[in-house]
Amino acid sequence: MDKYVTGAIIKRLREGRGMTQADLARQLFVSEKAVSKWETGKGYPDISILEDLASALGISVIELFAGNDVSNQNRSFDMKRAVFYVCPVCGNVIASTGEAVVSCCGVTLPALEADEPDDEHSISIVTVEDEWFVRIEHPMDKRHLISFIAAVGEDGVDVRKLYPEGSAECRFPKRMIRYVYCYCNRNGLFRMKL
Repeated sequence: MDKYVTGAIIKRLREGRGMTQADLARQLFVSEKAVSKWETGKGYPDISILEDLASALGISVIELFAGNDVSNQNRSFDMKRAVFYVCPVCGNVIASTGEAVVSCCGVTLPALEADEPDDEHSISIVTVEDEWFVRIEHPMDKRHLISFIAAVGEDGVDVRKLYPEGSAECRFPKRMIRYVYCYCNRNGLFRMKL
């Protein structure tokens, strides 16, 4: 991981659950002094107890590493909350329908922020029979390419991974698509509203 568990998050979550340092120490079979050291930054919890620590604090290990907990207030899909993550190590594309803590290849990934398409990343969308045909005029070599194109509609997110030497185009079933996203590995994420 690119960072380790901080004392501030342990303290905040412990207090949020109405636990004392002694309560947490009893649950984890450690001393109260150990919990105090973690919270003051004078020590770190051993990796062997991270799963138990996360469980005691009511979050996942990934959330513990990220330094925050993710609570979904609205469990229904909202296309405006679609979020994309791209791993800088392996190129993995992860789509989420809301806030999430995402980790890939040992790196906690930031959510990508979408910009309006510019001249170099203009998105063309036309109807071909019963599909949407999406095309971006863009280089597609190993160092500069459109990594993926995604369609977001009322029924979810549909991602098409693209590869070097191919073309920056794909088709999506014709349905209620509201947004089309494309990701340039050099310039970031772009979004166009239909």
